[in-house]
Amino acid sequence: MVSTTEAGCAEDQALQALETLHQARAVRERATEILAAAERGGLSHFTVHPQQLPVVAEQVAALCRERFPDLDIPLHSRWRHFQSGGVDRWKQLQSSFQDTDSRARAAFDLVITSVLLDAGAGMAWRYADSDSDLLLSRSEGLGVASFTLFTSGGLSSDPGSPLQADAEGLMAVDAATIEQTFQVRTNNPLIGVPGRVSLLNNLGRILRSMPELFPTDHPRPGDLYDVLKAQASAATAGAELSLPAAAVLNTVLRAFSGIWPGRLSLAGRNLGDVWRHPAIVRIDPSNGLMPFHKLSQWLSYSLVEPLQEAGIEIIRLDELTGLAEYRNGGLFIDYGVLGLRDDGALSREHPADSELVVEWRALTVALLDRLAPLVRENLGVTSKQLPLAKILEGGTWLAGRNIARQRREDGGPPLRIISDGTVF
Repeated sequence: MVSTTEAGCAEDQALQALETLHQARAVRERATEILAAAERGGLSHFTVHPQQLPVVAEQVAALCRERFPDLDIPLHSRWRHFQSGGVDRWKQLQSSFQDTDSRARAAFDLVITSVLLDAGAGMAWRYADSDSDLLLSRSEGLGVASFTLFTSGGLSSDPGSPLQADAEGLMAVDAATIEQTFQVRTNNPLIGVPGRVSLLNNLGRILRSMPELFPTDHPRPGDLYDVLKAQASAATAGAELSLPAAAVLNTVLRAFSGIWPGRLSLAGRNLGDVWRHPAIVRIDPSNGLMPFHKLSQWLSYSLVEPLQEAGIEIIRLDELTGLAEYRNGGLFIDYGVLGLRDDGALSREHPADSELVVEWRALTVALLDRLAPLVRENLGVTSKQLPLAKILEGGTWLAGRNIARQRREDGGPPLRIISDGTVF
């Protein structure tokens, strides 16, 4: 029989492990451990060939120079997709807001919901954008479609305040809402519609269930802006407010970890984008667990700009990691930095929780850290001038897309993942 003391100790250990897994440094440390295992030849699915990294660095540096000759590269964030087709859609809305705080809350509403809708669209889906007269696909199309959903009032329960998302509006979203706005038809299928709907519905429920973070009568994702502003005020001595990037991620995970579909849990709490891999060895309840928090980190990067526009400086941006998604991961497979032990894996579909996919994602995070200094050396800049978030934008992501188009007719990733619309 387990004593009360032993049960309490086990619960404390589980809570400590949970806190550890919700840190960006845990993503980086554990991904690095899986890379070390690969370098020892100890992984089941991948081999690593670091001699190919300089070739990738040259390609990424060349893209940075070509796209941004002055190397004034913006952050890798959702805001870039709102500018697809050369239209700065958010800028067009600036006069709609009364003050800095109301604009920041609306920006949070927009970008939080948009990131949750950003999982892979599939190869067949397209979005006809009336602003640019372009047919947009993948992340660009998803970004513009989600922008349209937001500006049309599709996430607000108040017809008089369409430029917001709130709990009631989010819980009212259904498949028909997404399919209509995202132009889904039989010949234009979008992967994971039920998963996307579920995330938005769950977000609405979370807003209602966490009054300590969302205390208003009509809670909205934008209330998180006030939480982060208060943190910056408490942590900053002087007139200028600042906040570490890791604090943004920690707050995002605290607020939104409960929205993810039921996967692994610890201390009775959903872990979200955390998966099992045998190369991760610990003597605590986090043994065997590899965290990524891809969408949460993508969201954290995307909150930097509205915070900065509101006068809050985000410091130590490189505390966050590279994103474990298929463009960055495909870059390393397609350039031969990563090799598959079984070439047949290229022709099969793989579930997101498979050991192969977890290895691929972890190696992607660790290799992005190895790649970044080589890119900076090519460009003659420092890490302060070119943090990882700018290298991703400048870009590893686009380099991954370009090589995918050269290697495969549909431009898809080298590995096919079974997606529920909530991971990639």
